[in-house]
Amino acid sequence: MANKDHYQTLGVAKGATKEEIKKAFRKLAQKYHPDKPDGNEAKFKEINEAYSVLGDDNKRAQYDQFGSSFNGAGGGPTGGAGGFDFSGFDFSQFSGANGQGMEFDLGDILGQMFGGGRGRRVRKGKDIYMDITLTFKESILGTSKTIKVQRDNNDSEEIKFSIPPGIDSGESMRINGKGEPMKDGQPGDLYIKMHVENHPTLQKEGIHLVTHIHLKLSEALLGTKKEIDSVDGKMTIKIPEGVKHGEQMRISGKGVPVSTHRSGDLFVILHIDLPKKLSKKSKEAIEILRSEGL
Repeated sequence: MANKDHYQTLGVAKGATKEEIKKAFRKLAQKYHPDKPDGNEAKFKEINEAYSVLGDDNKRAQYDQFGSSFNGAGGGPTGGAGGFDFSGFDFSQFSGANGQGMEFDLGDILGQMFGGGRGRRVRKGKDIYMDITLTFKESILGTSKTIKVQRDNNDSEEIKFSIPPGIDSGESMRINGKGEPMKDGQPGDLYIKMHVENHPTLQKEGIHLVTHIHLKLSEALLGTKKEIDSVDGKMTIKIPEGVKHGEQMRISGKGVPVSTHRSGDLFVILHIDLPKKLSKKSKEAIEILRSEGL
């Protein structure tokens, strides 16, 4: 290693971070690996030697202190140089997810070289992403769906799965092992993104549902019955006399199912609509109310 500038070999500044050094090593190792048609074994070994020093905090500190007189004592799999011998190593499995260039991790390489260890990773097929649309009722009460998955190898599969109650629009579910297959590895996963249709009168707030109804002044004063929506269908509720504008009524158990024995509630928010114009008879009636202190 004498008289070699490891920073220059990797093309990084002396103050480069460990991540910058690792990134530079990855790029150059990909470019010069001898198994590639345009590889360069001598250059690759030089890059390997540089990374074996700069990629180790203790060795880098000694190198920075002693410069070219530092010889990387302690050695490694290739001998006194202290580097790694990647000759014959198969880099093909580390192709990038987008098909452009090569991405790999040193832990992956060491795992293949030494047959396991903490750095070893199992090869995995690509994940598949799909979108489905749910009705509001399906999102609240839960449902089962069957979808057809088409894979790159032209194989297709119908997959049935259950959607739990209370799922929100934009949430995704993962089904393990239903993505693209991988030879000598494990298949990818299937991710299903949910899109929930809006309901004309109901909104979801956590485990509860909310709806709004409008009352005439007379209905608010004297009480009435109103038909409202719930996830189970139409239902009629009784409005007591003397309710206030903005008051909430609570209907237990008509929200999102939380467990077999518990659900959220349905809240009905009351809005009292005051008339913009009053007839002569209406004014007389209100005058009577006013005279009675109402």
